[in-house]
Amino acid sequence: MGSDGYDIDVGALADMRSRGAHHTVLDVREPDEVAICAIEGSLSVPMQDIPERLDALPRTNPLVVLCHHGGRSRMVTEFLRNNGFDNAVNLAGGIDAWARSIDPRMSRY
Repeated sequence: MGSDGYDIDVGALADMRSRGAHHTVLDVREPDEVAICAIEGSLSVPMQDIPERLDALPRTNPLVVLCHHGGRSRMVTEFLRNNGFDNAVNLAGGIDAWARSIDPRMSRY
């Protein structure tokens, strides 16, 4: 995790997934981006819809927020943390880092 505890790297997420650890991947990209590539089983909620969907988000197990490169998801993670989601972490490097390091067969944009 990053120095403030808000970030998780793609290797740590891949490890969580391979161990079957309970977690939710929250993809905050736009639908046209998600159509290009996505991590299987992700919850897709565009960034602008997050405030009205807070009740639908889990507060117990890790909530791993991702976007394309990590900028939007970092803002959403900070918003979630400020609204009581101590379980929210940002996926550093976003789906692009996931595609480069974990799943090279995944489409990139």
